[in-house]
Amino acid sequence: MADNDSSRAEAPPSLKDAEWLKRRETGRVFAALSGTGIETRAVGGAVRDALLGLPVTDIDFATTAVPDKVMARARKAGLKAIPTGIAHGTVTVVAEGAPFEVTTLRRDVETYGRHAKVVFTEDWAEDARRRDFTLNALYAGQDGTLYDPLGGYADLVAGHVRFIGDAKARIAEDYLRILRFFRFNAYYGKGPLDAVGLSACVKQRDGLRLLSAERVCAELKRVLVAPQALAAIDALFDYGLLTDILGSAPRLRRFAHLIAIETSCSCAPNAVLRLAALAVFVAEDASRLAARFKLSNAEQAVLALGADEALDPALPEESAAKRLLYRLGPDKFSLQVLLTWATRGAAADDTEWRRAFALPERWEAPSFPVRGPDLAPFKLEGPALGEMLRVLEQHWIDSGFSADREQLAAHAAALSRKSSTRDR
Repeated sequence: MADNDSSRAEAPPSLKDAEWLKRRETGRVFAALSGTGIETRAVGGAVRDALLGLPVTDIDFATTAVPDKVMARARKAGLKAIPTGIAHGTVTVVAEGAPFEVTTLRRDVETYGRHAKVVFTEDWAEDARRRDFTLNALYAGQDGTLYDPLGGYADLVAGHVRFIGDAKARIAEDYLRILRFFRFNAYYGKGPLDAVGLSACVKQRDGLRLLSAERVCAELKRVLVAPQALAAIDALFDYGLLTDILGSAPRLRRFAHLIAIETSCSCAPNAVLRLAALAVFVAEDASRLAARFKLSNAEQAVLALGADEALDPALPEESAAKRLLYRLGPDKFSLQVLLTWATRGAAADDTEWRRAFALPERWEAPSFPVRGPDLAPFKLEGPALGEMLRVLEQHWIDSGFSADREQLAAHAAALSRKSSTRDR
């Protein structure tokens, strides 16, 4: 079982004190898949993020055990084993209710886009060489010992997102790696983009058209909420990829302004909101993007908030904000205010806009006090009843939500008399 750890300028530290390595469920997986002739290590994102001091949630494992043996040993240890990708060496092991992807060390012998024929191996360096970026080819044993076959730790510290081996070959194996290159830079990059990787991404950008809409959208969403999302989106635009991905020209200035406002207001980034800011000009854009990326109806509704015709020109005036909050509810209200604020270009610390955004904290929209049965004396039915309720509700909103049931009944009576007079 060769390691073939290459020499490197800076050896990675131990993760022996990492909390996630001490979790009961993690220990059960290690215990089930360790022993004579078998070695198992955590790999990829969990190791990378732990080295950066970031929270670790999903934990993947690499093992020298072949899939059938992984399943047998997991079940013998009382764990659930699911053959989620057994042809490619992946088994999902469930311990204490938590799922872990366990993949046998492998090398690709032939690739078909994201699919490949694989041969299992016991060579950790060989397994590392089939991964995408060096900073993802990091392994950790149960005792926290780090294994770095390709010098990924030095790249991680330097913020250098570098393809493993030939960048063009890595991309040809899965064209989604073009977007992953920008996404990983948006999360971990420091300084200029790797020139070799960037050149390969630009030259092979047509490969993005071969990917499913769902995969492209999922990766784009991750880019949009990354810590350096603005730099990544700017780079995608500068190098000619963004317009192809969106199918239209972007609104870079509004996107940048939204991020500044979110930062000023301590708002957690929302991928669909940011997509609306970046790519929606008119209502048709929302439906086009929803169809292009196969988004849900709820996501399309958020995109529609970014259309210019949906923006209330009276904002941030207080009465306009109250009307909007009543109509949309607190969640959509906040999104609409952020998009309108970003579109107008007001400063991120603008007092009036901040007050409008904070309206749900100090004012709860009241309930319309009139219902259909309240209008029984007027003997209205069907569309006529619905129209009367609509007119009364608008009158109530225009009154600043102050008209009570009696006042609205009187207004209904007056409207009814006028209608009767016209019908004579």
